[in-house]
Amino acid sequence: MSDTSNPQINPGDIGNWPMLKIAYQTDADKLAALLPPGIEPGATPQVNLTLYNYPVNNEPEFGIVTTIEADYNGMAGKYALGYGIDQEAAIFNSQQRNGQPKYPCDTTYFRFGDQVEAKCSHHGYTFVEFSGKSTAVEENPPQYEENEWWIKVSMAAGMMPTEAYDYPPHVVRVRSVYGTARYERVEGTLKLGDSPWDPIAELLPMRSAATAHLWTPIFMDRGINTEGALDPAGFLPFADMIGGSRWPGQNGGPKASGMQRAA
Repeated sequence: MSDTSNPQINPGDIGNWPMLKIAYQTDADKLAALLPPGIEPGATPQVNLTLYNYPVNNEPEFGIVTTIEADYNGMAGKYALGYGIDQEAAIFNSQQRNGQPKYPCDTTYFRFGDQVEAKCSHHGYTFVEFSGKSTAVEENPPQYEENEWWIKVSMAAGMMPTEAYDYPPHVVRVRSVYGTARYERVEGTLKLGDSPWDPIAELLPMRSAATAHLWTPIFMDRGINTEGALDPAGFLPFADMIGGSRWPGQNGGPKASGMQRAA
C-alpha cells in the first residue's frame, strides 16, 4: 500500500503546500469552441481548476490554473486557458519564452484543520469560490505522466489589425512526471461567478457536481518543448485574447458576454 503519512515541513514554510484540485464536466461543444484548429477535445469535457501556493523566486506565488481536457497529435493532455498568479515578475517572461498563459490574479487559498477555503478575483470580479472540508486520506496513486498544451505565438508588429505573424502559432508540450506524497479527498462547494475577464461560468458552465482533493505532489521530471505548428489562418480568431490568458478577446473566436473586453 502507498504511504499516506503526513509530509513534513518546517513551521511556516511556504514549500510543500498541497494543491487544491477541482474538476467538473461541462458542455462538450463549449469546450471544443475554445480549442484552436489542430487541438482536439479529449475523452471527456472536463474542466480542471488547480489552486496553489508555490515558491517562485523564493517567495510565495498564489495562483489558479484553468485547463480543459484536449488531445494533440493523438496525445492526451490538457489545454491551458490561464495561469492566474499574484506575482508579476513571473508573468511576462513565461508568456514570451514558453507561451505559458499567465496573467495577474488575486488568490486566497488556505486550510485550517480540515477546513479548505479558496477564492480568486481579477479586476474586482470574483470568478471562483470554493469552501469544503477534508474528509479522508486516501491511498496515493501510482506515478503518472501528464501533458499540458501551451501556445507560443507573436502577431506582426504594427498599429492596424493584420493577419501576419512575427512568429506563427506553435504548440508547446509540457511533459511532467509526478508522484504523490499525500492525497486527501475534499467535500465542498464550487461557485463560479460571472466575470468579463475570466468567463469560466459562461464559457465552461458546470454540468456536473464538482469533485475536489488536496494533492501534495512529488515532482519527478518536467520538460518544456515546442511540439509542432498550428495552421496560421485557422488560428487567427484565437490570437485575440484577454491579457495573457487564452480566454477569447473581443475581436474574434468564441465570445463571452457583451461586457467582455480585451486587456
